[in-house]
Amino acid sequence: MRQINKIIIHCSATPEGRKTSAEEIKSWHLERGFSDIGYHYIVHLDGSISYGRNIEKIGAHSRGQNKMSIGVCYIGGLDECLDAKDTRTPQQKESLLILLKTLKKLHSKAVIYGHRDFSEKACPSFNAFDEYKFIE
Repeated sequence: MRQINKIIIHCSATPEGRKTSAEEIKSWHLERGFSDIGYHYIVHLDGSISYGRNIEKIGAHSRGQNKMSIGVCYIGGLDECLDAKDTRTPQQKESLLILLKTLKKLHSKAVIYGHRDFSEKACPSFNAFDEYKFIE
């Protein structure tokens, strides 16, 4: 079992309301030279969750942070002008909370961050560290 000390939240960097599948994200990542989809979980607009990369495998989602982290991506993160915006639907917010609480139970020492905490990017278009710091 991998040692997990971070759960890193991402957005798919797609416009608000645009459906995107895990398979589509995987194709983007394969085009970039990844061996598989980079994220471990994808949270869809309707709140459903898809599995991405096997949790036992190191992800490819946050340079320098992948070895000991889990990558979670919600669909969205951009407005119609392609500017950063927290576009999470109520269903996504609910599913993210449930998923993060479950992951924290399995990996109690993990801290929840946003991709932006390790990158110059706006991803996930909200402050995940502050929003989820109450989860124990």
